[in-house]
Amino acid sequence: MRILITGVTGRIGANLASSLVQQGHDVRGLVWARDARTEKLAGLGLELVEGTLTDPDAISRACAGVQAIYHLGGAFQGGGPFTPAEYFDINVRGTFNVLEAAKSIPDLATVAIASTDAVYEKYLPDGMTAPVSETLPAKPAGYYAVTKSLAEDLGLGYARSFGMPVVALRFALVVGAGEFATFPQFHLAPMKAQRKGLEVIGPGPVADDALVVMRDRNGRPWRKHVADVRDIVGGCVAALDHPAARGHAIQLGAPEAFDWDTTIPYLAAKLGRTYVDARDAGTPTYYEFDLTRCRSLLGYQPQYGTHRMIDDAVAFIGGTDIRVVPTG
Repeated sequence: MRILITGVTGRIGANLASSLVQQGHDVRGLVWARDARTEKLAGLGLELVEGTLTDPDAISRACAGVQAIYHLGGAFQGGGPFTPAEYFDINVRGTFNVLEAAKSIPDLATVAIASTDAVYEKYLPDGMTAPVSETLPAKPAGYYAVTKSLAEDLGLGYARSFGMPVVALRFALVVGAGEFATFPQFHLAPMKAQRKGLEVIGPGPVADDALVVMRDRNGRPWRKHVADVRDIVGGCVAALDHPAARGHAIQLGAPEAFDWDTTIPYLAAKLGRTYVDARDAGTPTYYEFDLTRCRSLLGYQPQYGTHRMIDDAVAFIGGTDIRVVPTG
């Protein structure tokens, strides 16, 4: 199958291109001059075409002759920072251009649109009381989240209006090789800089490089749900072969959420670090996703749980010598 990937130079796009090529697909990648990191694509044998999502003619040329589209390109990190107008033009009008070009493809199998878990209101004063599902009303905030939510609505609207095989894939926070061990919220120094009301409650002594079990004002450990980039790619690939997914928004994530009080001791043992408990009275991180649609509509079972991500991260960074930059 000939497949177009917009945003092919991004982390997900490059890994997805590699996976699709290994499966025998013919992959074309749209490269944006402001984010032309094509060195990571060397040796994959891709057809690379240059263009911008805001140019309808360039998008029409990129879509010519393909049977599937992964629309991963957008205003997020690469090529930024972005103005409010650029967020709208790239994320919303760019998605419109892709959908309009896709409408004329006679044998179109799938248009998978990259969406985000930022469409949910996940950070509440007492955390989420139930797993977050796709039926939760979208409440995006900020230019990125709002424009991605609009793009998702466009895609699903085209599915309803024109019968197009569109699926919106909501990505959790994506973690690449080596990153999980260096996640700033696992480390005391950056959390003390970020959360001014943080109170270390033991045990001591507190080392400079200590990890931290974050707890809310009631002592409950924080909870979060992320995704290894390999599971994001696996979910994207599954969208090619599962027609039941068309017309739906589907959340992608790790097999399960993780809690700080079980993850931090495991990570500390792997890194040879100490850890402390800390309580913070501010809004906690406490949410998990319901992945029923991922499993039932995409037929995909995520593979990369917390301990496996930690093991792979430590192996990737070459042991225990890691550095985390505090976030002020």
